[in-house]
Amino acid sequence: MSIIAQYKKQATLHELCKWTGMPRSNYYYRPSNGHKGIKPSVVTMKRNGETVDNSIVVEDIRKVLSEEFVCYGYQNMTAELKDMEYIINHKKVYRLMDENHLLLGKVIKTQGKREWVKFRKINAVRPMEYLCWDIKYVWVQGEQRNYFLLSIIDVYTRRVIDWIFQRSIRKIDVIKMINRIDLAHGLKGVFIRNDNGSQFLANMVRHQLKTVEAHQEFTHIATPQENSYIEAFHSLFEREVIQRYDFSGFYDAKMIISDYMNFYNDRRRHGSLKRISPMKKWNEYYQSLSSDKPQTAQVLEEMSRVDALADTSLALDIFGNTANFADRKINENNEEVLNCFNKNVQLIGG
Repeated sequence: MSIIAQYKKQATLHELCKWTGMPRSNYYYRPSNGHKGIKPSVVTMKRNGETVDNSIVVEDIRKVLSEEFVCYGYQNMTAELKDMEYIINHKKVYRLMDENHLLLGKVIKTQGKREWVKFRKINAVRPMEYLCWDIKYVWVQGEQRNYFLLSIIDVYTRRVIDWIFQRSIRKIDVIKMINRIDLAHGLKGVFIRNDNGSQFLANMVRHQLKTVEAHQEFTHIATPQENSYIEAFHSLFEREVIQRYDFSGFYDAKMIISDYMNFYNDRRRHGSLKRISPMKKWNEYYQSLSSDKPQTAQVLEEMSRVDALADTSLALDIFGNTANFADRKINENNEEVLNCFNKNVQLIGG
């Protein structure tokens, strides 16, 4: 190259390249920054002509990989995506899986042994003793894609303690849910049962549960009956919401789900609760507690992280049937009276 530049004014480029034995294409070549060739596409076509963003394709890949027993490489994943009506080849699937660390050689292994469930049926005797959670796919017709619903219920009352509905459920979303529940009710000593989904297996999620001193239990592979309480709730949700509504978009679906969660907790009668609502069952338990029982203060302290001087009026739910905390005393005529008190009462997350 330097020789051609030195004698460029004394001979033609054709003569100089012939003399030096260098092809003219090499002389004119200029290296470019970045990857060779055209930029990779950011969308993928479907057979119906629809254009889908690659982020949605990646979410569908994650959905397949999150299923039990599925340990696919990019070739099998290509076949799965083609069954989903995608027009895509194995090279693009490999690139998407490689960029998002989803290839088999890059699977992140969890640390520590899992604590498996010992009993299939849970016999809870009070609220916030046993919780179950799981993720359900919700099809949004207006956007032609699935969203994710993470729900967690209390086994004793069947109350939905918290829920998340969004495009994807990441480990940080699960950690935020744990912190919200711990702040509202306290998770120390609470047993939390889940399947072997990647969100629940994440090291950060398991560490956070240990930090709040909760006990995490994993169901055995391919045994959804071990997590039957949350599975039963999702079955109700499927029948009473998903099969009755066509969601026009994400916000439409979220508003309807929010209304249903309020209805389910506050009004829906539950067969296993003797035809009362989960919220009424929750309130009845705390209403049965009275100050003449020595264990009351200890139980309430475990159930809440709110200041002990909180006003009982803050505990009223929208239907006003939250537990009335009272102190039983005997008056001068040996008649039992109830003196409602505002001190030494903690707010229950109802």
